Amino acid sequence: MSGPIMLATGGTGGHVFPAQALAAELGRRGRRVDIVTDRRGAAFGRSFGDCPVHGVSADTPSDHSPIGKVVALLRIARGTLQARGLIRRLAPDAVVGFGGYPALPAMLAAASLSVPRAIHEQNAVLGKVNRLLAGRVDAIAASFAKTRLIPERARDRITVTGNPVRSDIAAVGEHGYRPAEAAGPFELLVFGGSQGARVLSQVVPAAIARLPEASRGRLRVTQQCRPEDLDEVARQYQQCAVTADLAEFYDDLADRLAAAHLVVARAGAGSVSDLAAAGRPSILVPYIYAADDHQTVNADALAGAGGAWLLPQAQFSAETLASRLAELMDDPDALATAAGRARAVGRPDAAHRLADLVLDLAAGSEGRAVA
Repeated sequence: MSGPIMLATGGTGGHVFPAQALAAELGRRGRRVDIVTDRRGAAFGRSFGDCPVHGVSADTPSDHSPIGKVVALLRIARGTLQARGLIRRLAPDAVVGFGGYPALPAMLAAASLSVPRAIHEQNAVLGKVNRLLAGRVDAIAASFAKTRLIPERARDRITVTGNPVRSDIAAVGEHGYRPAEAAGPFELLVFGGSQGARVLSQVVPAAIARLPEASRGRLRVTQQCRPEDLDEVARQYQQCAVTADLAEFYDDLADRLAAAHLVVARAGAGSVSDLAAAGRPSILVPYIYAADDHQTVNADALAGAGGAWLLPQAQFSAETLASRLAELMDDPDALATAAGRARAVGRPDAAHRLADLVLDLAAGSEGRAVA
């Protein structure tokens, strides 16, 4: 009898959303999925549908003082013991980690119990936790063809699956890209990941205010903002007479992407993967404090393929963005070309590929008792 597949994921959308997409794909194949995460990740529990969500102790040592680091390591040790008990009880056929310290206890427990295990890396740079685990897993699923900082001893375990995106996002790309008509409405979508981005709220409205009146009249802006920025951003758009739909978070991101003629976004793995799968042209502004500058590497992958324009935050001014927006709004052919090139490097079947990898890994352990 087959056991469940256990997914260990961190507490941010970048880790949770790929795990959610894999869980849905495994469910369609008739496999039970159990989720292991920490307190933050448990807040995403509803996004996993009927999958049981199990909480274990975890912490991030790098976020603390020296004493705090010791406490964090003790919490990880406690979480590892909790995860060992959970694995013994559930007897999973495989455990898959999606990075982040909340996934570490379950992955360490799986290694100690010799359960087949894999990690998935969303970014074009292997994250700290996945680097720690790379030598202790049976398979590494990569989102990008060229992923940096993979230890030499683990390179033979890499399979490029892509970063799983939700099925509704993948469906956007299937319908293609329709450029804006000359002098017709132009849909601009602005988002900064699951938490929004303050710099986008500061620069984008100021850039739009600098556009010619005719260009502003065409614009329809959909922008994700932090709660504390909503009122000020709304005031700026009202002042320059631009139609804007603002929100802290969009549950219907697929619909927003489908309508978009151009996107301005951060370059987190989820954002880049969604844009490629949906086939939407974008201006990417990497977060300058991202670990190992991984957002710049993510953006490079899409921009290098001709599917986006990379604009480093140091150059992300109202004047620079206004110039780029004016240029692109008047060049629908360039936008359509970028949309096609983004779609060409997208991997809308990433969840299917990752599920194949995981089930192949699990096949060798079905019916085997956990030590």
